[in-house]
Amino acid sequence: MREYEVFFRPRARKDFIAIYRYIAKHSSPRIAGNYIQRIENVCFSLASFPERGTVIPGRSPALRTMGFERRVTILFKVGKERVEILRILYGGRNLEPQLEKL
Repeated sequence: MREYEVFFRPRARKDFIAIYRYIAKHSSPRIAGNYIQRIENVCFSLASFPERGTVIPGRSPALRTMGFERRVTILFKVGKERVEILRILYGGRNLEPQLEKL
């Protein structure tokens, strides 16, 4: 089975920091760290199964979303050799404005 490289775009890395800070503030740093780790694990699992998730209607079939624990939407793009994690959206943020910025 072929493995894809999983690459986090700079905006996705900033999303991780924002999510960590929010959860650490409202819960604890330990809980925030564990939550971020679980999100990262799901993202890295795309190396083996990159075509999971949902294709966004009206967009490139390479552009997909995947939910995580009913609170996070992972926006990613599947290429020939790698999966690019574009955004990690927390707490029901609207996807459409994020798509317009791509």
